[in-house]
Amino acid sequence: MLVPFLIMLREGVEAALIVGIVASYLKQTGRGAWMPAVWVGILLAVALSLFVGAGLQMVSAQFPQKAQEFFEALVGFIAVIVLSSMVFWMRKAARSIKSELHTSIDDALGHTSGQGAALVAMVFFAVAREGLESVFFLLAIFQQSANSEAPLGALLGILVSIGLGYGIYAGGVRLNLKRFFYWTGLFILVVAAGILAGSLRHLHEAGVWNSLQTVVFDLSNVLPVSSAFGTLLSGMFGYQDMPTLGEIIAYVAFLAVSLFFFLRPAQRQGAAAASRPTH
Repeated sequence: MLVPFLIMLREGVEAALIVGIVASYLKQTGRGAWMPAVWVGILLAVALSLFVGAGLQMVSAQFPQKAQEFFEALVGFIAVIVLSSMVFWMRKAARSIKSELHTSIDDALGHTSGQGAALVAMVFFAVAREGLESVFFLLAIFQQSANSEAPLGALLGILVSIGLGYGIYAGGVRLNLKRFFYWTGLFILVVAAGILAGSLRHLHEAGVWNSLQTVVFDLSNVLPVSSAFGTLLSGMFGYQDMPTLGEIIAYVAFLAVSLFFFLRPAQRQGAAAASRPTH
């Protein structure tokens, strides 16, 4: 429950920030009459995300066992790519997202015709990106965890993010967004490592991947994955009581590379070059 809650909280806060920035800018520039177009874009993006999620779930249910295992592995790999790109994109774009959205709004409303459609499209693509990211993540989590509390955690995350987003927009909530995205980014990368290892396991069960299947250690008698704590660790970090060599390599290699790039200080070559005296 905690994993889908935290991920949907982060995704929801990102989407709420985008909507809040757009709404504030429209209000500040005397263009509040365009807010209905913003809501149309949001609703279309939510509808697309729900449609894609339901469609993928219905299609996968029709597959035979091995094909379903392969499909779950594919969804897991996509989720890892999407989650990782989301973390690094926000780390890079956090400082400039406000000005970029302001520019996009000015461009959308700067035409003599089709202004409403342009604004709807801008909001739709901005929010749909967050929604589709959430769809692939939730599919991967639901497939790897039989816990019925996962959908409830996702729903709670969305509701809390809506409340935080409104509070930030209204000015009643002060949230250190830099620290929020930093710690949730670290958590997401650990979760993504577990999804990656689980996807490799699905590939093996589908008969596609049969290398590196030596069991590294056996904790089934000490901490079985079916126990309460084992289930919690499995849902949060992809824990397995009998991991194979391939799963361990995938997990450790992904974390080593992703955490190296995430934790290294931001490059300041551009700032240093601008501060050099000219001759």
